[in-house]
Amino acid sequence: MIFHKYPKCEICGDRGKPQRRGGCDKCPKKPSWRWRLFGLSLTMGLVAASVMALYVLVVFMQMPSLDSMLRETRLPAITFIDKDGYEIRSANRIMGTPVSVESLPTHVWQSIVAIEDKRFFNHGALDYRGIFRAMLTNLRAGRISAGGSSLTQQAAKNIFLSGSRTMKRKVQELILSYWLENRFSKNQILDLYLNRVSLVRGMRGIDAAARDLFQKTAKDLTIAEAAQIAAMLKAPTAYSPVRNPERNIARARVILREMVRQRYITLEEARIAATQLYAVTPPPDTNIFRYWTDYVTEEMYSQLGNEIDSDLLVYTTMDQDLQERAAAVVRRRVTNEKDRAVTQSAVVAVTRGGAMRVMVGGLDYQGSQFNRATAMRQPGSTFKPVVYLVALENGMMPSTIVNDSPFSIGSYSPRNFNDRYYGDITLSAAFAKSVNSVPLKLTEKFGISSVLRMAGRLGVGARLKREYSTVLGASEMTLVELTTVYNVIWNSGYATRPYAIEKILTPSGRILYSRTAPEPSRVLPMRSVNYMTEMLEAAIKPGGTGHRAKTDGVIGGKTGTSSDYRDAWFVGATGAGTISEELTIGVWVGNDNFTPMSEITGGKLPAEIFHDIVE
Repeated sequence: MIFHKYPKCEICGDRGKPQRRGGCDKCPKKPSWRWRLFGLSLTMGLVAASVMALYVLVVFMQMPSLDSMLRETRLPAITFIDKDGYEIRSANRIMGTPVSVESLPTHVWQSIVAIEDKRFFNHGALDYRGIFRAMLTNLRAGRISAGGSSLTQQAAKNIFLSGSRTMKRKVQELILSYWLENRFSKNQILDLYLNRVSLVRGMRGIDAAARDLFQKTAKDLTIAEAAQIAAMLKAPTAYSPVRNPERNIARARVILREMVRQRYITLEEARIAATQLYAVTPPPDTNIFRYWTDYVTEEMYSQLGNEIDSDLLVYTTMDQDLQERAAAVVRRRVTNEKDRAVTQSAVVAVTRGGAMRVMVGGLDYQGSQFNRATAMRQPGSTFKPVVYLVALENGMMPSTIVNDSPFSIGSYSPRNFNDRYYGDITLSAAFAKSVNSVPLKLTEKFGISSVLRMAGRLGVGARLKREYSTVLGASEMTLVELTTVYNVIWNSGYATRPYAIEKILTPSGRILYSRTAPEPSRVLPMRSVNYMTEMLEAAIKPGGTGHRAKTDGVIGGKTGTSSDYRDAWFVGATGAGTISEELTIGVWVGNDNFTPMSEITGGKLPAEIFHDIVE
């Protein structure tokens, strides 16, 4: 019988020395709690890493093509230019002119690098040193007061991503940052940032900011101006030199100090630049040009078609100073007449050759984009020259005696203003006093067809009703059309067609459209023109309905008021040496909803607006 020193172990089955904690000394040793904790942590870490890797893969798969994201699609930018070569405004401009590190003065991009990412050229996609430094700063402050994003990260965020603060967006930012660093050089990444960063009014790029704030290109920015733009990168609105100039200037001074520390500029250059920091005046209000540019845009598409694939420079016929003056007069005059139940006005001014110099389509474009200069309204007595031209062409003269007395054609029995009749008067006096019976009698004598044919020769016959009420202005037309009728008279009887565009170019200088003046075409005999001009002059003299429009250089005009004071008009002309050139100017006042005004006639507010614009 074999004697064993130890009994069999219940755990391993071997005969080893029993241990106090169970088992024997031959049992496999259990790992310590430290090793077990390490193993658990390693397992959890691997699981977390796998989950994170899977999440990053899912986020990456949900991203659109990175190459396609670089190719931003946008509507072509349209820059409108006035008759003197100055920019009026731009449409669809969401980006400035593309710039690069090589094309800019060094201080422009250096001001950005100095304040946003001083180690930009020395680190990769992430600036770990900057992140650590920001963490320490935030810990000391007890709040988020500093960021550690590199310029590459900011470029990724500005170009591709929304401003939402989510885990998904942050992961996408990191993916994009590494992609940018691997695909592009540092200068190319900086170029992307310079051209895509958003600073002013929804537009992107340093050049757009330079144009909007300082009315110059990014290539022309001074050190001070570059610092003020760089100051906005922290928060465009909070550090705007327009809205918060004190904060902008204070941060710009910090940027200048950083540029000195990083040896981008000298201390003397920084001191000079510091004296040149200033609050920026808001850009001019271009809304007073919007009715005009909307009108020009329609004309542009009629010339080029709807398929436009290039930025455009549209050279227009506008007189920018006169446009501003007319808009200011309209706003002041109509506002002062609010108690007379009038809310809107429109003004059009054209040269004898048809070049449109002014178009005011209403008081406030922001409040309503409806263009009253192209709206259909009843012209009232301003249509009467068409009838009188028929009479003059048929042998009558301004001195011809006619009879002003109550007159009816069928059931149509219009009355004179204030029911006043003058009996036997000259044709010129009947016109100047804008009586109603005489043009109706002339129409009966020469026929409604002759009146409609004359209107057609003057360019407004297409939509006129074949009714006697048309003679007194019951058929609707636009202010542009009515002004054109009078312009033919003052253009020595030659046909004139209003136009607003001289030429259209691409930024490279390629001509897409250039206006060719039509051959002169006489539509009125000179005898009729001379007599009609004489009658229009009489209408603005004392005793004429348009006398309020009379001032130096005004050579004639005509008033008009539709039924129940719904529309009031004045169309007049200036001679050589007034304003800037010979112009025909049309004015309308009324209400969009066709409600009557409080006894406002063409000889009152419209004539006064005309007078103030010319004077």
